[in-house]
Amino acid sequence: MKSLGEIKCFLLDMDGTINLGSVLLPGAKDFMDYLQSSGRDFVFVTNNSSKNSEHYVKKMCALGIKCDASNVLTSGDATVSYLNSLKPKARVYLMGTPELAQEFQEAGFSLTDKNPEYVVLGFDMTLTYEKLVKGCDFIRDGVTYIATHPDFNCPVEKGYIPDCGSMIELIKASTGKVPFVIGKPNKEIIKSAFRKRSLYSLDEFAMVGDRVYTDVKTGENAGIVSILVLSGEGTVADLDKYGVTATFVYDSVGAMCKDLKKYDEFNY
Repeated sequence: MKSLGEIKCFLLDMDGTINLGSVLLPGAKDFMDYLQSSGRDFVFVTNNSSKNSEHYVKKMCALGIKCDASNVLTSGDATVSYLNSLKPKARVYLMGTPELAQEFQEAGFSLTDKNPEYVVLGFDMTLTYEKLVKGCDFIRDGVTYIATHPDFNCPVEKGYIPDCGSMIELIKASTGKVPFVIGKPNKEIIKSAFRKRSLYSLDEFAMVGDRVYTDVKTGENAGIVSILVLSGEGTVADLDKYGVTATFVYDSVGAMCKDLKKYDEFNY
């Protein structure tokens, strides 16, 4: 395993790791600025498939973090990448938001409810009963079934709303089928990150986040360095609770930045 300072591309969770809502966490700006000034790379990785990359670019730029679409990987992006690796321009029955549909169409997929080759379930806040019935029918008939991510709930200002994982359970109750899931904690989303940053080797990536059962577990599942930051939901006790091993644990990305700077000063 490489030392922290030798990591060349940091795969970053956002909320609870870099920011909390519309506020940057202490030390996050210094960390992000240092990644760029020291020649290191980064990709924000999110399970939210209801928004496209540009949404997160605008959000992070508004917080003072310089980035572009190449620095963002949503579970929707990763699903598009995965399908492209299987069959470009395939026929897809999509249960997802208009933003996700646009991503699929721009990638060359044909969205259809007639003889699809794949059924894709995303975080669909436009889901109707008619769409659900058609999707279940295709799944029962054996059409390959994929879901963007497994989260049961999506946090919102006043609490939570049902997310893709809840829809997975609903469809499972009706069809008996479960999908191939792309998003965290599954390693397929990291494979998509590799495709996005193919110039780096496996041991030059690190997954950084505040949730043990998604972020840190993703790194473990993908066989890359995993870093728990204690600035959000997760605690050190969660590592034992979920049976997950973190390569490094830091109070925050700000604290991690201090170690990166020490490494660079020593190895200058």
